[in-house]
Amino acid sequence: MESDDMRDFAAEARRFLDAHVAKAPDRTAVTWGEGDDSMAYFSSLPPEEEREFVQRAREWQRIRYENGFGWITGPVEYGGRGLTPVHDLLYDAVESEYDVADTGVLSVIGLGMIGPTILAHAQPHIRDRWLPAMYRGDAIACQLFSEPGAGSDLASVATRAVREGHDWVLNGQKVWTSVAQHSQIGLALTRTNSDAPKHRGITAFLVPMDTPGVEVRPLRQMTGGADFNEVFLTDVRIPDDHRLGEVDGGWTVALTTLMNERATVGSEGVGPVGAALSPDHLSALMRATWTWDDRALRARLAELLVDALATEHLNARALRKLRGGVAPGPEMSVSKLMYGQNLTRAAHFVSDVLGPRIIADTGQWGTYAWTELLLATPALRILGGTEEIMKNILAERVLGLPKEPVTTAAKEVRS
Repeated sequence: MESDDMRDFAAEARRFLDAHVAKAPDRTAVTWGEGDDSMAYFSSLPPEEEREFVQRAREWQRIRYENGFGWITGPVEYGGRGLTPVHDLLYDAVESEYDVADTGVLSVIGLGMIGPTILAHAQPHIRDRWLPAMYRGDAIACQLFSEPGAGSDLASVATRAVREGHDWVLNGQKVWTSVAQHSQIGLALTRTNSDAPKHRGITAFLVPMDTPGVEVRPLRQMTGGADFNEVFLTDVRIPDDHRLGEVDGGWTVALTTLMNERATVGSEGVGPVGAALSPDHLSALMRATWTWDDRALRARLAELLVDALATEHLNARALRKLRGGVAPGPEMSVSKLMYGQNLTRAAHFVSDVLGPRIIADTGQWGTYAWTELLLATPALRILGGTEEIMKNILAERVLGLPKEPVTTAAKEVRS
């Protein structure tokens, strides 16, 4: 049962939203052939439009922050409300009813993953400098983790950090870095002790992205956009006070970030991606393409929607635990795994429904637009931890299965 506190908080949120934005159109109703038929997961906007998109996100985040909704769970001294994760989820549910700017460019990585890591591991003056700036929308943060030779195996990072007096000098390359082109700060994992076991020789740093020697290069995707980047670090000098945690203790810092990542990347969204798992939208597509009578396709649709519904209930279970003051268990890892799989299956299902219309633009509404999601599906199975890594985590840490044997050749490669 919803408490008086929750009802009062929801009412406060609605008063704030009513004063600043309009109600959103009904996203559940499907009128075939009307509205925007985009099914993009990643942005493919021209640079000028993308800059405007980011600016709108910053402005809405600033309005949230100034009215007490920018960091609902954050400490009061940094502009937060000091409330619970349930309050945060409740606000998200209320805000979904309104037509607000998409703040994912700030919130998914920066506010959802790096902000909590700075709070947990940074020195006080660094927290004072960056946390209000991030949650006010003034600063965007990126995650400088993956490398060409160390994707999901983060313990194998090769970017070097060498101590020189009160500074550290960083050299290396990071890759698949989302929103680096918009970021003012990055969280980097570096190798500081090559003689220690690989998990114990890593140190984490905050890297101001305007530091000399930091170069961001866009990576063009199949979808036409460039959400990801490669970042080159050449003799980048970072003060020691920008170090997070202990020297060679960066793995603990990385785990803090990854725990928040699992919770951030793990539920189907609204908007175009939400429509990919909407019974109304998918059945309307089948009727418009004269495939509704295909029993095999309808059976596949039913299986897909059942799995999507199961994932939705899994997220609801995690929410119930939060309401009861209990941290979720493996739900977030399972949900993250299902998130990519459900959307991938949806894209492949629609490609079978559409046939050639998904690769040739006939001008028909709601058909060729699906190619944007189809081309994004390989990334959905990689971002936030590959499916293989997630399955290993669930097998070993949840089901208690033995670890996979490591061959001598694999050990040599990892060393």
